[in-house]
Amino acid sequence: MVSITEFQKIGVGLVGFGLFFLFFGVLLYFDSVLLAFGNILFLSGLAIIIGLRRTFSFFFQKEKLKGTSFFLGGILIVLLRWPLLGMLLETYGFIALFRNFFPIAFGFLGTLGNIPLLSKLFQKVGDTSSLV
Repeated sequence: MVSITEFQKIGVGLVGFGLFFLFFGVLLYFDSVLLAFGNILFLSGLAIIIGLRRTFSFFFQKEKLKGTSFFLGGILIVLLRWPLLGMLLETYGFIALFRNFFPIAFGFLGTLGNIPLLSKLFQKVGDTSSLV
């Protein structure tokens, strides 16, 4: 079991609120204020969770500089109130930065079907007939 310090719990909360604001910023037709606030909360929460040194070493690795430049450039563009272009740049940068993490995440999501309660829920959803 991994123990989380109180400081890291604050970071998890900041990341959660950041994702919340990003989600609603996109839902509200790319509201630049919500997107900018979500970006700031997300990055500050990430820095609190893993630490400033690890955050900088992750973002500024030589092979990840292209993704970092697009991601941080997208945040800057959102802060300058060009939300659609900024979010497109951020999305490309996010995919470039976390490309190696996606197979792990999808593998974890594939094992969710082995959890008894969720497997029953997936079976019930799969058994419903369509009205079309």
